[in-house]
Amino acid sequence: MPITVLLTGFGPFPGAPFNPTTALPGQLAARRRPALADVTRIAHVFRTSYAAVERELPALLERVRPDVVLLFGVAPRTKYLRIETRARNARSLLFCDADGRRPGTSAIAPKEPTTRSGQAPHRILLAAVRAKRFPARLSPSAGRYLCNFIYWRALEATRGGRTPLVQFIHVPMVRRAPTRPASERRLTPADLLRAGEAVLLAMITTARERQRQEVVPAAVSIELQPAQKREPQQVVAGRRGQRVAQR
Repeated sequence: MPITVLLTGFGPFPGAPFNPTTALPGQLAARRRPALADVTRIAHVFRTSYAAVERELPALLERVRPDVVLLFGVAPRTKYLRIETRARNARSLLFCDADGRRPGTSAIAPKEPTTRSGQAPHRILLAAVRAKRFPARLSPSAGRYLCNFIYWRALEATRGGRTPLVQFIHVPMVRRAPTRPASERRLTPADLLRAGEAVLLAMITTARERQRQEVVPAAVSIELQPAQKREPQQVVAGRRGQRVAQR
């Protein structure tokens, strides 16, 4: 069954002139694997600003209508990949976005719950990343900056109707050039790509399972529908003794 995936990352922001998630969505969209043969992948990189997310995310969801939404952002001080399990209804008033603007309120949506939990298979994603020998952990907090903000908005926008799987991943900073000595090796963009692909494949597998679960009940309900009642036939005598069925 065909699957559509929306892959997103962010550009640089104050304190992080290099963001590894700027290139990651496009790299994942270009991967060639048998498991990705019938998967349409749309890559998008947001300017790291609240206005950009507010403007572009709803339009993307409406246009792409994805089965999977996989969001990436960088956590510069983290040395492992963080699989975020929920978004918080909170944002920092201290840190400017890439437009130099700060939020006007600490709550993203003042009348909404304090958290929104993701429905993706978090422990399966964790196992998939660790199988690639990439350090990873589950995280109950996506912070209070743009990463948490986009995760909240994505979960909020996909509550009703045809809800896609939504997951936000915080990645660590990776090195941009070889370092020495080898004992001080840091994670590389190639390492990050392998980890991102592991998450992508696990999300696609889950989305396919959901599609099958939706198809099977529909097929069963069709089979269980009562057979169309046939109108009783009246048999009368026709010419030359023939019996003729009339409705």
